[in-house]
Amino acid sequence: MKKAPPNVAHILFEKHLRELGLDYVKEYRFHPTRKWKFDYLCKPDVAIEIEGGIWSGGRHTRGKGYQSDLDKYNQATMMMYKVLRFSTTDVLRGRAKAFLAAHLQDGQ
Repeated sequence: MKKAPPNVAHILFEKHLRELGLDYVKEYRFHPTRKWKFDYLCKPDVAIEIEGGIWSGGRHTRGKGYQSDLDKYNQATMMMYKVLRFSTTDVLRGRAKAFLAAHLQDGQ
């Protein structure tokens, strides 16, 4: 699969959220003192992250970035958020949408 710019995956993901009837807040800041944000917050407690650069040695796979992600996700878990993580490939191939349809779509 040809690599798409990260914003393409986010645009498509937002389209998928709308198609599924899921309300969302983009770039939701969840911690009162840290600058941590979720890419998306759906429902009151479901955080969604789109992880880019996982095959190219991007921020999420290098030491400092990976450790920061661990800290962020562990804190979010302790604050009772359900954190879902998808790659840009998951979004572009429809796997993220299918997962959300199976687990979060309105009425479920």
